[in-house]
Amino acid sequence: MAAAASPTVFLLMVNGQIESAQFPEFDDLYCKYCFVYGYDWAPTSGLEEGISQITSKNRVAPQDLVWNFPIDITFKSTNPFGWPQIVISVYGPDLFGNDVVRGYGAVHIPFTPGRHRRTIPMFVPESTSKLQKFTSWLMGRRPEFTDPKVVAQGEGREVTRVRSQGFVTLSFNVVTKDMKKLGYDVSPASASNPSLPSVAGGIQNY
Repeated sequence: MAAAASPTVFLLMVNGQIESAQFPEFDDLYCKYCFVYGYDWAPTSGLEEGISQITSKNRVAPQDLVWNFPIDITFKSTNPFGWPQIVISVYGPDLFGNDVVRGYGAVHIPFTPGRHRRTIPMFVPESTSKLQKFTSWLMGRRPEFTDPKVVAQGEGREVTRVRSQGFVTLSFNVVTKDMKKLGYDVSPASASNPSLPSVAGGIQNY
């Protein structure tokens, strides 16, 4: 009987939801999400991006905007470098009814299997002068990124003026397959086994 072939890739399966947001100054918001990942990664099933419904605050939890918008995707890779990140963009109407960005944020998918919860601090780009700020407010065209994925990449971010604004909470259910067979240990006790490289190094370097 022939021996089973050893795996050449590992799988990362993620499902969960974009639960809610806290934007005290705004209401009637919706969000978009997309994933950013390294060259060795490829999605095998699920959706890489999505857009939620519009949600409003309620009397029970006047500070929370609840979406409970599902996310579900599976990746394959040979290398933990470039571990996937999810990028969240939140939009809503301004005083003139124009849709404007209310926040950007990103977070790595947790690399340990199990259930996780993350709260992401959001930010928005700012105009570089008071005149530009007034003009953009008047015209309903606030500063925003042409590609939200830049939020997760870092290049050029040091020259972008931004302002913190709001939080978004997500929940993840993470399952990995064949990582140990390829020599990667994602268990919390990985530090106790120095023969297996930790996935955390690949995340921090991306």
